[in-house]
Amino acid sequence: MATISKTLYDTDFVEWTAQTAELLRQGRFDEVDLEHVVEEIEDLGISNLKAAQSQLLRMLMHLIKQKIQPERDGASWRGSIISARQEIRSELRHSPSLRRRLSDELEDFYREAIEDALEETGLADRRADLGIPDRCPFTLAELLESPLDSLRF
Repeated sequence: MATISKTLYDTDFVEWTAQTAELLRQGRFDEVDLEHVVEEIEDLGISNLKAAQSQLLRMLMHLIKQKIQPERDGASWRGSIISARQEIRSELRHSPSLRRRLSDELEDFYREAIEDALEETGLADRRADLGIPDRCPFTLAELLESPLDSLRF
C-alpha cells in the first residue's frame, strides 16, 4: 500500500505561501518547494487569461443581445458592457501580452457569445432571421476603445 505524504502545500496553502515568500526573501532557494512554486506561477498566468476571456465573452454576449433584442436593451446591459471593458483594460494594463491572445481568440469567443446569447434569449431557432454577422464586426481595439454607441451591428 502506497503512502501519500501531505506537505504544507496540501494542508495549509496560505501558510505555505507565507513560508515560501519568506524563504525566497532570505535567499534560501534550496528549501523552496520549487515544483509547487512553478505550478502556482503557471496557474496565475492562466487565471489572468481566463479572467480577461470571461469578460470578453460577457461583453460580446451583451452586444449581441442588444442586436437581437433591442427592445430589452437598457442600463443593465450597457453597464455590463462597460464593466467588462473596464475589467479587460485592467487585465491588459497588468499583462499587455494578453492583448495578442484575446485578439487571436476573438472569433472563437464571438461564436461562443452568439450561441450563449441565442440560448439565453430563447431565440436559437430564429438565428437566420436576426441578422447576426458570421464574423465579429469589431476588432479588439474597437471593443475596448470605441464609444459604446458605435459598437452596434
